Amino acid sequence: MQLHEYGKTNEQRPLLLAYISSAANMSNIEAIREEHLKSTSGTGSSDKAIVWLSYNVHGNESVSTEASMQTIYELLTRKRDYLENTIVIIDPCINPDGRDRYVNWYNQYKNTPNQLNPESLEHNEGWWSGRSNHYMFDLNRDWAWLTQAESRQRLPYYNKWLPHIHVDFHEQSMDSPYYFAPAAEPFHEVITDFQRDFQSTIGKNHAKYFDANGWFYFTKERFDLFYPSYGDTYPTYNGAIGMTYEQGGSGRAGLAVITSNGDTLTLKDRIAHHYTTGISTVEVAAGNVAKLNEEFQKFYRPKNYKYKSFVLNGNEDQIKALTQLLDQHQLSYSYGTGATVKGFNYKTGKTGSLKTNAESLIISTDQTRGTLAKVLFEPNAKLSDSLTYDITAWSLPYAYGLDAIASEGLIRGNSQQETTLKKMALSESTYAFLTDWNGMDDARFLAELLQNKVRVRQAQKPFSLEGKSYDRGTLIITQGDNEHRKDFTKILEEAAVRYHQTLIAVSTGFVDKGKDFGSGHVKMVPPTKAAILAGGPTSTLRFGEIWHFFEQQLHYPLTVLHENYFNRVDLSNYEVLILPGGNGYESFIDGDMLEKLKEWVSNGGRLIAMGKAISSLDGEDGFSVVAREVEKDSSENLVEPYENAQRERMKNDITGAIFKTKVDATHPLAFGYDDTYFSLKLGRNSYDYLASGTVVYISNDTVPVAGFAGSEAQKKLSKSLVFGVEKHGKGQVVYMVDNPLFRGFWESGKLFFANALFMAN
Repeated sequence: MQLHEYGKTNEQRPLLLAYISSAANMSNIEAIREEHLKSTSGTGSSDKAIVWLSYNVHGNESVSTEASMQTIYELLTRKRDYLENTIVIIDPCINPDGRDRYVNWYNQYKNTPNQLNPESLEHNEGWWSGRSNHYMFDLNRDWAWLTQAESRQRLPYYNKWLPHIHVDFHEQSMDSPYYFAPAAEPFHEVITDFQRDFQSTIGKNHAKYFDANGWFYFTKERFDLFYPSYGDTYPTYNGAIGMTYEQGGSGRAGLAVITSNGDTLTLKDRIAHHYTTGISTVEVAAGNVAKLNEEFQKFYRPKNYKYKSFVLNGNEDQIKALTQLLDQHQLSYSYGTGATVKGFNYKTGKTGSLKTNAESLIISTDQTRGTLAKVLFEPNAKLSDSLTYDITAWSLPYAYGLDAIASEGLIRGNSQQETTLKKMALSESTYAFLTDWNGMDDARFLAELLQNKVRVRQAQKPFSLEGKSYDRGTLIITQGDNEHRKDFTKILEEAAVRYHQTLIAVSTGFVDKGKDFGSGHVKMVPPTKAAILAGGPTSTLRFGEIWHFFEQQLHYPLTVLHENYFNRVDLSNYEVLILPGGNGYESFIDGDMLEKLKEWVSNGGRLIAMGKAISSLDGEDGFSVVAREVEKDSSENLVEPYENAQRERMKNDITGAIFKTKVDATHPLAFGYDDTYFSLKLGRNSYDYLASGTVVYISNDTVPVAGFAGSEAQKKLSKSLVFGVEKHGKGQVVYMVDNPLFRGFWESGKLFFANALFMAN
């Protein structure tokens, strides 16, 4: 065995991989790896199976790491014969920060001896459980998006090996029996017959051992193979047999607990089950080496997918962010030649054309990882069953807010982007410097200037000056505003280089057309001091997305205010307060708290209410946001069989679908956007238009462009609010019904949040 540290977490814990095989294989491991990877190009003659076992992606599913140790021990002793033709790679703990959070919490609160009663504190974690990583992200939803440090450091090693089999070990509710493959529908259409069948081969082998021990299990339910960012689907789309195994227990199980049917579930039981499926997986791999290698080569043969190329135009920041993601996934791309491309137009949903330029991005399915490219870029993934475990739409052109064409032809582009050097004239005698506002690099640039006490203005109207036209949101940085900073030009130049800004020097504030720089329509951007509510009313996932956005993407300070002492906080110290989505606001925002918030907003504060936090303001005096209600037709009251109940409920659900919305681009909340935005909607909650300040909205077209939305849920979306701003005394309330920061990967929504912080004042 070799133990290798491949990185560190946010809290500086080591991330480890264990390589296990026979002594002969270990002495030749690099040659084995290289021979295996030749399969992706149709060559090579590997005679080894590569099995990767991942544990503890959710930190409080603690049996995973425990089981990994026994699995390693048994592979090196009683089961060593499996290693003659197999390389086993084990990640014993994908999420060390979350695991340590859970283990420390459990050891702090457990009874001595441990208490089996599930009502005891040791079985009931608090608001911040051990499930997530440092930034409260679910790492099992991050394989494709790579927003988190753990994911970004793990993927290069995964790509170095591209295993035949990958297993993601989990736990579910303590009353559930064990789950193993085969998975449930829907399977994505790119999954091969062999990948489907071999899941059953492995599952039947597991069943043999579980049956012998009288252990209960289930298959083909709940856990599908569709959303591409899981620890089972992402490997599957890279040629592996990707599987999830789920043991009952999770954070409630501790060392032992009484289940609802009166059985005692122990840590020892949980280890035995995960150990058994882990060893069984290696056993099946060792017995099918030739078939695994043969089918792995077949997976990487060229495919005749409908769309051969995806061509994208758009904002430079978004293009750059997307190329960084493609590089991490080892997906090839090229740049436009000036040709016009025809195909499916993502924006219109119809056949259309797009003229390319030197910055246009071209991604083809005619490449080694063409299947992954298809899955990530296709306009609307084919859904065989509406009952899914996660979101049903994620197409990257929508997520990055880019104009795109899916072409049925193979488009060849330039292998290297043509670039020109951008020059900046930062003379101290210049009247002002101007730069545009349409991407996250612009927001990061502004954030750095504000933290360095550089004063910045923003244009609320388009204008032209010295032969150039400038749009709403343009940043205006004048010498006169910054006489207090002796190193003004140095700060400006360093920030501009860091965030790829082109600064235009102008000699006057007297514009040719529009509003002069001294106009009331050219407003100072205040140095916003922002705070966020944490604790019981909020979702840890929704809180974590905002926390991560501030610290890792915007690089701007954020004060965290916990519910435990929030009523003692003097809100006048903050310009912005963020209420993340959550399910506990009805009891938190009671009479006194509501009055406190209303008074603060009236005195000039800006409240950003997101997701279900909005419902606590619905119908309250001074807030005009109103939930949409649709009367149900009495003729629809039909008697449905009990077994159809779940599918009937789906009519009222939206499982992560993409909707085309309209945008009032003249509003400061929408600076940097055009008149269309594709929003990822995650639930059926909807609100009427605001009397004034409706910025992003759904009109009459309620059919999603991608993903599933139930028929009844769609009815509630007609003429509904997505983002809006309501004036309240001297302050404002920003409503964000949809989540522009979802899982950190919905890039096109992030500027809306930056606007809510800096522009909508």
